[in-house]
Amino acid sequence: MKTDTSGEWTNLARTVLRVSLCAALLVSGCSRPKAEEAPSGPAPEQTRILTVLTNRIDLIENGVFDGYAERFEADRPGVDVRFEGLSDYAGDVLNRLSTREAGDVLLLPINMPSSQLPNFFAPLKESLFDHMRFADLRKYEGKHYGLATGTATDGIIYNKKAFRQAGIEKVPQTLGEFFEACAKLKAQGIVPVYLNYGAQWPLKEWGDILVNYSSGDADYLNKMTLTDEPWKIDGRWGESLGIVRRLVREGYVEDQLFANSWETSKAELASGSAAMYFQGSWAIRQLIDAGAVSEEIGFFPFPYDNSGSYYAPLNPDYFIGVSKFSTAPDIAQEWVEFFVKDSGFVDDWGFLPVDSNQEPKMEQFREFLSFKPTLVEGVQTNDAFIELADRVDFSFWTGGYMQELIAAPDLAQAFDRLNASWAEARSEYFHP
Repeated sequence: MKTDTSGEWTNLARTVLRVSLCAALLVSGCSRPKAEEAPSGPAPEQTRILTVLTNRIDLIENGVFDGYAERFEADRPGVDVRFEGLSDYAGDVLNRLSTREAGDVLLLPINMPSSQLPNFFAPLKESLFDHMRFADLRKYEGKHYGLATGTATDGIIYNKKAFRQAGIEKVPQTLGEFFEACAKLKAQGIVPVYLNYGAQWPLKEWGDILVNYSSGDADYLNKMTLTDEPWKIDGRWGESLGIVRRLVREGYVEDQLFANSWETSKAELASGSAAMYFQGSWAIRQLIDAGAVSEEIGFFPFPYDNSGSYYAPLNPDYFIGVSKFSTAPDIAQEWVEFFVKDSGFVDDWGFLPVDSNQEPKMEQFREFLSFKPTLVEGVQTNDAFIELADRVDFSFWTGGYMQELIAAPDLAQAFDRLNASWAEARSEYFHP
């Protein structure tokens, strides 16, 4: 008899309401199932179907995932790997989990509290986690529920051709040099920095991502739960917002701010009509796929002040795990290990190695690391932070909140309003 888990679904439904996570790291979508292909191998009754949910619709549609599956299936007669892409992965996957129709292998919802993981995911083999970065980030009560599919950092991705055209002879290594470079680029008719203001989700780079890692404390956001006034003009939030507001004020960004131009921006960065992104390292491969010559794309740590020495984040991409309700849990575990360690996904799509013993292969990563940033390894967002963000309706995971703060006539007043809401939420949460 199945245990009554109605309480689990209630908790999950609350999580669904607060999840509006931008797929900033990856492209999402759907695909035609592999079942349309000509049947081969064992008779249907002998076939073991493995259903994998993903947000990488592009890799389903272009056949890359099928290539991975063919290699996996070759060593496992009778196994048939099928992929299903979700167009709004962050929200859709939670709905699927609530109905127990989440396939066999899936990406863990990023802001699902760790305490809920055992309700929806099966523990993974401990041997999977030797030498793996972020091994304990999706761990609860001694059991691991997710393995990172990739490791990324954030910084300035730039077009070397655009820099040459503007007479920029070296990579900016202070904030002052960064703004000087912006002025030179603008004078040449080149968009200095493409914010993707209209798309919203890329703006979070200038908000919670920069705020958190530039502090040098991976727990900076979590520690916001300890104070009634985390937003301060002379603090990390004020410094980060000050940079992006200046970029907008001085015309160093795209003209059509409110247009959702992510795809357009990639073409412009690739051609050199725009010069810089402040974005995750995963975007490098997307620029190359958009037509950029790899040798013309560079990558350096964002110089967010004038110290000349900087922190940079080291964060996991989505974690992959096995559904608690999988009908093929043993094969699902094997796919998780294959996908992360042997499929080639990490190297193919611009991630730093998940295995801490491996060196990065991309030249852009080597350039980035040559500036010797201090890497700040990300930690799990705690339940209190998730709950407070929900109560004040502050969309940390989408970047949408940044539009209001960037456009605010008086940033100090905007911070005061946020602090008042935050203080009320803390009072209700910690002293119900």
